[in-house]
Amino acid sequence: MKSGTVVEFIDREKITCAVIQEVKQRRVRLLTQNNREVKISAARLAEYGDLCLDLGMGRDRLVEALREISRRRDELAAGIDIRELWEVLNSEQEWIDLETMTAFCFPENVNGDHASAVMRAFFRNRRYFKFSPEGFFPYTPEEVARKIAQEREAARRRRIVEGASRWVKEVLDGGGGPPPAELSEEQSEYVDILKSYFLFEDRSPHRDVGRAVLKKAGVKSVDMLFDFFVKLGVFSEDENIDLYRLEIPMTFPPDVLRETEALTERTAADADDGQRRDLTGLEVMTIDGQGTQDFDDALSIEDLGDRYRVGVHIVDVARYVKPGSAIDREALRRASSIYMPDLKIPMLPPALAEGHCSLVAGRRRPAISILMLVSKPPSAQILGSEIVPSVIEVRRQLTYFEANQLMAEEPGLAVLAEVAAAFQRRRLDEGAVQINLPEINVWLDDQGRVNVSRGNRESPARMLVSELMIMANWLMARALTDHGIPAVFRSQPEPRERLYRGAEGTLFQNWMQRRLVSRFVLGHEAESHSGLGLDAYVTATSPIRKYFDLLTQRQVRAMLGLEAPSSADEIDRMIQLLEEPMANVGRIQFRRNRYWLLKYLEGMVGRRLEGVVLYKKRHGYQVLLVDYMLEATLPIPGGFELKPEDLVQVTLQQVNARRDTLSVFLS
Repeated sequence: MKSGTVVEFIDREKITCAVIQEVKQRRVRLLTQNNREVKISAARLAEYGDLCLDLGMGRDRLVEALREISRRRDELAAGIDIRELWEVLNSEQEWIDLETMTAFCFPENVNGDHASAVMRAFFRNRRYFKFSPEGFFPYTPEEVARKIAQEREAARRRRIVEGASRWVKEVLDGGGGPPPAELSEEQSEYVDILKSYFLFEDRSPHRDVGRAVLKKAGVKSVDMLFDFFVKLGVFSEDENIDLYRLEIPMTFPPDVLRETEALTERTAADADDGQRRDLTGLEVMTIDGQGTQDFDDALSIEDLGDRYRVGVHIVDVARYVKPGSAIDREALRRASSIYMPDLKIPMLPPALAEGHCSLVAGRRRPAISILMLVSKPPSAQILGSEIVPSVIEVRRQLTYFEANQLMAEEPGLAVLAEVAAAFQRRRLDEGAVQINLPEINVWLDDQGRVNVSRGNRESPARMLVSELMIMANWLMARALTDHGIPAVFRSQPEPRERLYRGAEGTLFQNWMQRRLVSRFVLGHEAESHSGLGLDAYVTATSPIRKYFDLLTQRQVRAMLGLEAPSSADEIDRMIQLLEEPMANVGRIQFRRNRYWLLKYLEGMVGRRLEGVVLYKKRHGYQVLLVDYMLEATLPIPGGFELKPEDLVQVTLQQVNARRDTLSVFLS
């Protein structure tokens, strides 16, 4: 190559025509058709023919000449039909050099312009041939089809990025948009893509497109898409994003609803299948929270003269929900009902959970009854027990409040409370870790207002129900163990440290003790549960709400000869299957309860609250806000010393439920 030679090189995905002004070692200085001077490696240049320009023409005339050469070559390239060439040549599957390909395209009077035109044509249309400066190789028909699909997808992505980014910017800048029902097909596609990216980010199949849209729209954070969806009406301001991120099912599939309908068509007489003890003559009652609609446990008490017979009756959900059925598969998928201040998502369809499988007053229901002979108080010792399949009929449905009110008037309730208290004392004597903390109830009223109340978990009625359910679960665990039947047994190692004994700990000690208890363990064999002070434990008293309880109820039924038991391996497999969905249930209930509690506190900024110092941090102290059982960081100036369990007055400084932030300062 020498000065004045016309060459070409690829610059910014375009073929650019240039003239060499100077050659120095392996680098050249060029003047391009765009009137730019550049220095590049000679290896990047392609020379077609021996076309030269007189450098003495002057810069403007040189640029004009280069542009004319480029235009002429582009016109020649436009006449080359790459697809037609491929259809003729693809069956050979051989490399074709530039000279041969140029001859195919221009049979007569070939020069450097023609060779350049071939390179330009193949550079612009890379669908049909691999190419290099030395030659061309036809793709197979399968490869061409794949490349066409890729090109269409790339064009679609460009269209989406362009249209969606413009729309996002308009909406966020205050332009708004049509309601969800009036979105165009194109806008609906944008929403689906951006929603997926907002929820799952790097795990979204639309990650790259989502990033490109936000970048082009000038949106710095993916979190800003929440405002975009709120302005469109796709999300409400209080949208529960966890439901989407954790892919929580909100409705029941058609096959589940069909199966449910078939089940609920059975008559009440179906409760008695001839294998059950008729206990419909007992005064059976339920005691639950104010808004409970799915009643799965009930209580009874009989005075036998020198002793009492206490009954804990659990609705026999497994009588209807069979393993492997559509209802069962969906219940396994959900793992548990989810209870949130603004929404309840049941494990079983409402027609079962609140109807056919619920202990509704005045309706005969199949049950598993745990019947305990108990000595007269104050000892109230368990003298014996039996577990039987039964038919029951609830006479009364009480709330905790009503039960507390009636405790002094009704001897039966008072005796149940004494039996429960005696059992609790026994557990504490065996080393149970009793953690007594106030219960913060959060709910939304009919107008959507957030309400908060602080309740006592250890009120007489709550303690009564809690202890009798623990007793029933313990007796079922022991019976299963005695019969050698595997189940979902719960155990718990000793806590890392004990801060108090019995039930006498302070609020501070109870809160900190909760941090020190060991995690419970699930397995198919019984082991001791240190937290409860029991030698064996299962949960089987909430089969409407929890799949673990339904699974264990099936094993109890097997013990009673009502069905075949699952093997230890099957129990272990179910424990593994339920691990993730159960973790998701716990996470979503905690986060949503916290969200609405913070939402409530947003209206209390500036209010003074009482706090208990928990421990010192690097730049302050962690305190517990007593009225709401929430932790917050309290920044303290240097030299100011507090110690654990100190009471302090703090002021709410900033609360943001959506960002999950809560800050306070010392009053």
